[in-house]
Amino acid sequence: MDGEGLVTAHCPNPGTMIGLLDAGNPVLLSKSTNPKRKLPLTLELIRVGQAWVGVNTMNANRLIHEALQTNAIPELANYGEIRKEAIWAAGCRFDFLLQNGQQLCYLEVKNVTLAENGWAQFPDAVTVRGTKHLRHLMQAVAMGHRSVMLFLVHRSDCQRFQPAHHIDAVYAETLRLAADRGVEVLAYRTVIDPPMAFLDCKLSFEL
Repeated sequence: MDGEGLVTAHCPNPGTMIGLLDAGNPVLLSKSTNPKRKLPLTLELIRVGQAWVGVNTMNANRLIHEALQTNAIPELANYGEIRKEAIWAAGCRFDFLLQNGQQLCYLEVKNVTLAENGWAQFPDAVTVRGTKHLRHLMQAVAMGHRSVMLFLVHRSDCQRFQPAHHIDAVYAETLRLAADRGVEVLAYRTVIDPPMAFLDCKLSFEL
């Protein structure tokens, strides 16, 4: 921020943000007017090369919620009811529950910031919680429900998606197992043109 000098900002991202933290990378912050916040500034975007990368994980769910409401994701279109933060089991919530009558679809969304040679990759740190989500999605399928794991690639410089085997082999193997057992896997890319971000296109993936 011009004229502010060194500032401290909240970073709503539990990952390592590998590849984003090189000295000199431009960043964009948002400022809250909530007087109860300890840190009024929030880290939103980091620019790597020519691409802005969305690091605020909460924005991923906002983008997907908007896309669900406008039927912008064909595979998830035309559900009559969209619920956020759906409780599945003790200690487990899915990001969304989509419903048409008795038909239920449980949807989990992951914000993807890691990239290598045009491949978007997830996760960027070992994620026990992420693996647990995959196991619960498999349980939902076993009970006769639809379940979907959606990776939102929050940068525009990637053409394909794959799990980051070299970072969390357990997650990668569990994702492959989940797909084999009926969990649907989707990867979508965003375009970020500050202050706007919107869903761009579906990406191919390799598990």
